[in-house]
Amino acid sequence: MKPYYETPLGKLYHGDCLEIMPQLEPVDLVLTDPPYGIDYQSAWRTDRTQWKDKIQGDNEYPLWVFDLQPLNALFVWCRWNNLKEIPMPKSLIVWDKMCHSMGDLKHEFGRQWEALAFYPKQNHEFIKRPVDIIRCPKVTPEKLLHPNEKPVGVYYPILKSHAGTVLDLFFGSGSLGVACERLKRKWIGIEIEEKYCEIAAKRIDQERKQLKLF
Repeated sequence: MKPYYETPLGKLYHGDCLEIMPQLEPVDLVLTDPPYGIDYQSAWRTDRTQWKDKIQGDNEYPLWVFDLQPLNALFVWCRWNNLKEIPMPKSLIVWDKMCHSMGDLKHEFGRQWEALAFYPKQNHEFIKRPVDIIRCPKVTPEKLLHPNEKPVGVYYPILKSHAGTVLDLFFGSGSLGVACERLKRKWIGIEIEEKYCEIAAKRIDQERKQLKLF
């Protein structure tokens, strides 16, 4: 199975993760950001061609991810309204975006967090026990490479507290790959949309060039 893109630390595969996963070796961590099942359309960027297409597979939350069995731990991103359908996690890590969304301005609190559900496996070990709140500013709209992009820094506490190879089944624009390259961690990414594979590959390549300057 040939990667779409490869570095000494990581491999990115283009395709359906359900077809590619069986061909992979076991990994230590699954840390993934699936479609939330909200049929998301970025209203802020509907005037730009690259944001007019909805996220592929975003018609339902992929509950099958909770059946995965990495060697160490499973981390899955979710929204507040996914909590009623996902299995009870051992910990629920809160990402404080440090700014709030619009939503219903009259009858709804301004939400400024997303959740990362944590499921330790039999061989789980912390390098250092982390806390369950990650404060990291979200990517500003004008810098987004993917409509649901996570900032690179939000991954640091998880990666620094766990060892081993990390798998992201919904790689998007490659924020996790960039974080792994910075922290010298082995990674595997899978992305179904080729345009985001291309963006992620260019982004990680640029990051590697920058790292060589220091």
